[in-house]
Amino acid sequence: MVNRPGYHLAELNVGRLVAETDDPRVAEFMGALDRVNGLGKRMPGFVWMMEGSGEPGTGNTENAIGDDPRFVANLTVWEDLPSLEHFVWNTVHRQFYERRAEWFEVLGEMHFVMWWVPEGHQPTLDEAMERLEHLRENGASDHAFGWAWLREQGLWQKHACGGAAA
Repeated sequence: MVNRPGYHLAELNVGRLVAETDDPRVAEFMGALDRVNGLGKRMPGFVWMMEGSGEPGTGNTENAIGDDPRFVANLTVWEDLPSLEHFVWNTVHRQFYERRAEWFEVLGEMHFVMWWVPEGHQPTLDEAMERLEHLRENGASDHAFGWAWLREQGLWQKHACGGAAA
């Protein structure tokens, strides 16, 4: 299902940086956050993004998970699957996604989840983490899913995560 009437598509992507956000090893990634996030916000179908402090070059990396400042999250809401998919795979975002192993550790478990939210709802990081945990424990369902749950063909198949970092 690429759209659900009365609902928008939420997505959470988590990762653990290979170094602190001010370390030169992640400088290129950190330096691109404002540009990539800004592009996402201007994309057709974009609805909402969890924001950080607004400090230049930080994206929303202040939204660390737990007590680990290197374990960061990206939480957004989109009108539908094609809008999110277009941003992820057909913009400069893809170039950074394909280089994720340079900046992120390999996680030994699912690090990405999507779910439908009522239009106007802005999910919290806690809510999103609960969805991710549900996906990890129970597999894909209407409650929490990955790309494959939504449709069999799509850009995600060409670019999906393998053994590389989050």
